[in-house]
Formats: sequence, C-alpha cells, structure tokens
Amino acid sequence: MAEVRHLLPGLRATLGLLFLLLLIGCGADLRPHHKFSGDTMGTRYHITVVDEAEGLDAAALQAKIDARLVDINQSMSTYSEDSELQRFNAAPVDTWVPLSNDLFEVLLLSMEIGWISDGAFDVTVGPLVDLWGFGPVPRSEPPDAEALAAARAQVGQSALELDLLEQRARKKRPVQLDLSAVAKGYGVDMLAELLNAEGITDYMVEVGGEVRVRGSNPAGRAWRIGIEMPDAAVGQVAQALNLRDVALATSGDYRNYYEVDGQRYSHTIDPATGGPVRHNLASVTVVAARCAEADALATAIDVMGPERGWALVEERQLAAYLIVRVDDGFDVRVSPAMQAYMAGEK
Repeated sequence: MAEVRHLLPGLRATLGLLFLLLLIGCGADLRPHHKFSGDTMGTRYHITVVDEAEGLDAAALQAKIDARLVDINQSMSTYSEDSELQRFNAAPVDTWVPLSNDLFEVLLLSMEIGWISDGAFDVTVGPLVDLWGFGPVPRSEPPDAEALAAARAQVGQSALELDLLEQRARKKRPVQLDLSAVAKGYGVDMLAELLNAEGITDYMVEVGGEVRVRGSNPAGRAWRIGIEMPDAAVGQVAQALNLRDVALATSGDYRNYYEVDGQRYSHTIDPATGGPVRHNLASVTVVAARCAEADALATAIDVMGPERGWALVEERQLAAYLIVRVDDGFDVRVSPAMQAYMAGEK
C-alpha cells in the first residue's frame, strides 16, 4: 500500500550543485574527490567523482565529459538547425534516415514509454511545445484554436517507424520530434557510462536536476539526493533519498510556465488535449536503473495526472514520489518501491 502524507507549503530545495553538496553532510571526513561542472543542453551539469587513490587526471576527464556532451547535444537539440534531430525533422515523409546510436536508443526508449503510458509520453509533441511557447521561440500567451488544431494534427507517435535491423527511422506523415523530456536523462546515462569506462566506481552525475549515482559519496555513505518541493521558498527539501547505483528524475509544472489572467500554463503538454496539463499533480519523482527511463516515466506520469499516473506506478511497480496540490498545501504519495530509498542509510 502506498504511503500518503500531507505537507504544508514552505519547503523547497534547489536541485543543483549547492543542494547536492548540502546532502553529503557538513564536517564529514571526506575521501579525495573531484568536481566537474559546465553548461549543456540549455542548463548546467555537475559531477562529483571520488578519487581515493588520487590518480585521476582531472583535466583529461573534463575534456572527455565536455566532448561527450557536445556529441549528445548535436544529436538531439531542437535549438540547433544542423543537429541530427532537426535534420530528421526536416527529412521528407516516407524517407528512411540512418540514425546514430544515441538518437536511435533515445527514440526506441521513448516509443516504449509512449506505449506503456497510452500515449501520455510522445516525442512527436514538438509542434505543440513550440506553439505554446516552450520551444526555441518563447511566447507568453495561449495560441488560437485554429493554430492549435493544426499543431495537433501533426502529433502522434504512430507516425514514427523504427527499423531495428538497419538502425534507421522514417516518418509516415509529417511530425516534428522533441526530445526535451528524455535527452537530459540520456545525457546523464552516457556520462555515467563514460565514468564506468574510466574505471570510476563512486560518482554522482547531474544534468539539469536529473541524477545518476554509483557507489558511495565522498563521506563513504549512500548518495543523499533531495526531492524538490514546489511553490515554496528556497532552502529546504521535501524528502531526502539514499541512493546507490540508480538514477532519479523529476517532472513538474512549477519550473517552466507562464500565467495569463491568473491561469498557469505549464511546459508539460498533454498530447491528448494539445495543451498544458490542467490537473493538480505538481511534481513526480521516479527512481530507475537508467536516468533516461526515469526522465521519460516521470514526464509520462506528470502528463497522466494523479489518478492515471498512480495507476501506471502500481501497474509497473515503479519507485515513485508524487506531490499533489490540495487546498491547504500538498499531499504526497509514495510507492512501496520508493519507500525503500527513504529508509535510513543504504
């Protein structure tokens, strides 16, 4: 049975470097470690690597990290007209396009999450994202009905076909892909794989709030990562988790939105309605083996809302933490799988 708790407004944490460091613990006897950070995918990345033997060439590793992120961004960006994704978007209908390993893996995972979520997660939602002003060209007012109908006609992952043998894809009708709900998670995974290949066994990788950890933190304990509380003052957390060898991602309606006449328009678009989600589910956090999977699942549940989303959590036995708005604060729903990460030191 899920644990349900009630929270009052007034708690929030910034899921970034300061927040992640805070949860390591103050005054601890820390092992030697390195920190890396930089800009990527329109956000920031932060990496902590334990170097107990003190033999790591930090400058060389930084260069490899940055080069890998450049490759991923060049593959999946909607902001670069010459990215691999945008070249696919511009390709004619019914034309097979060979894909890189990166783009093909992300599309394969995305379609899988689309299937299990009954279309709530849909990488063809790009025209709607752009129309509502959350793509490369921002806007701060809702579109008119005619423009909305035209954009909705271009959405639906059934228009996308993948060839597993030839590692290629084609569009069966005009669609525009947007990978913003999974690309950061995939980037986290690829940086984790890079660190694995370097023989590093204890690390934390974070890109724009999506996280993957391995082993122990510099204090020799499980990595303590916090779940952000929506709509409140910065400085505290809703819940700290103890994580080893897993990934975490959060989706919510409070990070990127605009308001018109008192109505909030979130960047989370529901493909079924063609507009921003309108339910009272404020935040979804998912823990999974891969960050791309956690990223896509969190978005899917966020789109589905508290009832349908929770049904998916139960059906798939996911590790999930949902924060739902109520009249006097928030209710929290915690799945049994997620409770395991909240139960003391791991």
